[in-house]
Amino acid sequence: MTIKVEPATPEHIEALVGLLEEMDRYYGADELDSVEVRTRQVQQALFTEPRAAFVLLAWQGDQLVGVASYSFLWPAVGLTRSLYLKELYVSESAQRQGVGTALMKALFALAVEHGCSRVEWTTDHDNVRAQQFYEGLGQNELPTKLFYRVVTI
Repeated sequence: MTIKVEPATPEHIEALVGLLEEMDRYYGADELDSVEVRTRQVQQALFTEPRAAFVLLAWQGDQLVGVASYSFLWPAVGLTRSLYLKELYVSESAQRQGVGTALMKALFALAVEHGCSRVEWTTDHDNVRAQQFYEGLGQNELPTKLFYRVVTI
């Protein structure tokens, strides 16, 4: 089946909230906020200024099967910007069907279109499937970087 990749719009919020719920459960979430709260959070993050992120959606027919959320970061090499992939998720029903690859290719094209010098992302050490996917794209772990996090809420 053909995969269509396009930017998220406000009309996609309901489908996006559903796929993000699936993603949260995949990563182990037991309790989720109500659909109303999650819908408001997506609306505020993606469709109000300043935007917290941008999202590409992957569709098979009328079924939303993948999401890639990203932001632009500055500065990168030579005072360019970079595209940072925060989250890549493909519905379990659509995995290994080219959805993740289609999303990554669309992200790489966006990076070129916006003059980004690089595309960067992270994955958990125990997410072997993601690591295998990225290596299948010809990408290897960058051993020169460490990741830090402060939880504020």
